[in-house]
Amino acid sequence: MRSEDLGEVQRTLWKAADELRANSSLTPADYRSPVLGLIFLAYAEHRFDAVRGDIEAEATPRNPATPDDYRARSVLFVPDAARLSTLVELPEGENLGKALDDAMNTMEGANPELTDVLPRGYQRLEKSTLTELLRLFAPLPRKLSGDAFGLIYEDFLSNFAMAEGRLGGEFFTPYSIVRLIVEIIEPFHGKVFDPACGSGGMFVQCAKFVERHNESASRELSIYGQEQKEGTVPLAKMNLALHGLSGDIRLGNTYYDDLHHSVGLADFVMANPPFNVNGVDKDKLAGDPRFPFGLPRTDNANYLWIQQFYAALNDDGRAGFVMANSAGDAGHSEKEIRRQLVESGAVDVMVAIGTNFFYTVTLPVTLWFLDKAKGGTKREDTVLFIDARHQYRQIDRAHRDFLPEQIELLANIVRLYRGEDVQTADGSDTAIKEHFPDGTYVDVPGLCKVATRAEIEAQGWSLNPGRYTGTAAVEDDGEDFTEKLGGLYEEFTTLSDEAEVLRAKVDAAVTGILSQ
Repeated sequence: MRSEDLGEVQRTLWKAADELRANSSLTPADYRSPVLGLIFLAYAEHRFDAVRGDIEAEATPRNPATPDDYRARSVLFVPDAARLSTLVELPEGENLGKALDDAMNTMEGANPELTDVLPRGYQRLEKSTLTELLRLFAPLPRKLSGDAFGLIYEDFLSNFAMAEGRLGGEFFTPYSIVRLIVEIIEPFHGKVFDPACGSGGMFVQCAKFVERHNESASRELSIYGQEQKEGTVPLAKMNLALHGLSGDIRLGNTYYDDLHHSVGLADFVMANPPFNVNGVDKDKLAGDPRFPFGLPRTDNANYLWIQQFYAALNDDGRAGFVMANSAGDAGHSEKEIRRQLVESGAVDVMVAIGTNFFYTVTLPVTLWFLDKAKGGTKREDTVLFIDARHQYRQIDRAHRDFLPEQIELLANIVRLYRGEDVQTADGSDTAIKEHFPDGTYVDVPGLCKVATRAEIEAQGWSLNPGRYTGTAAVEDDGEDFTEKLGGLYEEFTTLSDEAEVLRAKVDAAVTGILSQ
C-alpha cells in the first residue's frame, strides 16, 4: 500500500473511532485499550490467514495442524472465536461485549506468550459502539499489509496520547524525537534496554532503523524493558508483537527494582523517563552499583535516571535519552555527579529541543547522548553541543515535531563530528552544503559547537547547549535600528488604541443586553 493511501486509511480510522468515543460516555483513557486490542486482533488474523493455507496443505488426518505449527512461523494461532470476521457476523441479540472478552481469553489460551497482555472490559462499552467498531476494523485483515497494522497502532497510540495530554505522555514519546535518538545512537546490532519503556516506541524505532539498513531486527536486536505502570506493559507487548518483535518487558519500579540486572547489560540504552520526580527513598538505594557517582542530596530523581542509563551500558555502549533542561545546569551534589560523568569521557552529544514537542510538558527539553566507546578517539576530550530549538514543524498551536530532513540534518551533524559519512535520502543535502560546504565538521554559530572538557569546566560543568553554541550571525538589513523600533512602537500604539475603542463598544453592547 502506498504511503499516501495508508495515511488516508489512518485518518479515516481515527476519525471514525474518535467520533464513536465522542458519542459515548468514555474518556480517551477508557477507550484506548479496547480499540488497540481490536487493531491487534485484526493484525493477528491477517498474519494467520497469510500462512493458514500452506500449513493446512501440509497437515494430514493423522497429523492435523496445531498452534505450534503457526508458532514455528512466528505467527499467532487465532481460534475461530477470536476472529474479527467471526465476531462481526454474530447474531444481533448476542452479547457482543462478552464475546469480545471471551475472544481475548481464547487468544491468550492458544498463545501463552500473550498471557495477561490483551485487554478486557468490552462489556463496559455500549453495544452500538462495539458494533460500529467491529464494522470498522473487521475488514482490515484483508485490506492491509502486515507493516500497515504496526503503523496504524503507532498512529492510534499517538492520537490517544495527544487526547489524554499529560497522562498520554506517560506511555508515549513522539515519533520524531525517538527517530532522532535512534539516528544518533545507531543501534545496528545488540542488546537494547529501556528502563522506562512506556508503550515500547523506542524499541520499534530501533527495529525500523535496522530494517532501513536491510537487516532483520528480530535477528539483530535483543530487547529488554521495564515499566512501572501495570496498564502500560500490555501496550508495549502488543506494540512489539504488531511489529514482529519479541522482547523481555517486565513490570517494576525501576528506582528500586533492577529486574534485568542491568549494570553493563546493554549495547544501547534509550529512554524518556519522568522528569523531576521527588519522594524517592534513597536509603533503599545505598550501595546500588547503578549509581557509581553517588546519590544526589536533592529530592529530585533526574540524576538517578542519568546514572542508571550510564551504568547499564557495556564498555562500547551508547545511550540516548530525554531529560529536563534543568539537569544540564543543576548545582551542588548534582553538579558533582555531572562533573564525574563528563570526566568519565562518556558524554558525547547534547541536543537542545524547543517547546511543545511533548504531551506531558510544553517546556523545552534536552537530549543526552553517551558513548563509552569514544575513549581513545579524537572525541575523547570533547562534547558536541547542538541547538535544535529553531528546527521544527508546527503541527498545530500546541504541538511541534521535526520534518524528516530536519532529523537527518541533526543526525548528520553528529555523523560529521564522528567522522562518518552523511546521509541525504530525506533531503538534508541543501542544509548540509550550506553549513558544511567542505563536507567536514565545523562549528556553526547558533547551531553547533564542539567544546573541550576544559571549556566545560570553565562553564561550571554545564551541559546546556545554549551556553556553547551562541547565536547565529544575522546579516545587517541596512535599516536604522532606532528608526525601526520607533516605527514598530507607533504601530503598536495605534493597534492598542483601536483595541480600547473596540472594547468600549463591546462593553456597551453587553451592558445594554444585560440591562434589558
